Amino acid sequence: MQSTLKSYPLADHPEQITAASGRPLAEIDLAAAIAGELSAADMQISGETLRAQAEVARQSGYDQLAENLERAAELTAVPNEELLVMYGMLRPERSTHAELMALAERLEREFAAPVNAGFVREAAAIYQERKLLRRE
Repeated sequence: MQSTLKSYPLADHPEQITAASGRPLAEIDLAAAIAGELSAADMQISGETLRAQAEVARQSGYDQLAENLERAAELTAVPNEELLVMYGMLRPERSTHAELMALAERLEREFAAPVNAGFVREAAAIYQERKLLRRE
């Protein structure tokens, strides 16, 4: 649905944008908040919306921004608690090479996040080269 959006801001197309919950943007308003009808997932951006933003950015010549938005879209499939654990694992001297490689594999296999998995593999190689891995 979002891939048909060609103009920015995307909020100008509220009928075509959904939150992470699947609720259309057009239904997320002050009245729904006051009525207690909104959940935390209603306040989170969906992967589809991020991909739509990436498409607009790419069409406008902002390739690096588009790539960043696509990586973010991949990570919407990862629960927030797990993202925090993964973030901690990527801090220098917190993980072994094997742990980082297992994280990359998990990102790819469980969350269909191959671009982010590639970044973790790259980090593992650089950490190994710079001796920033946790010693086993």
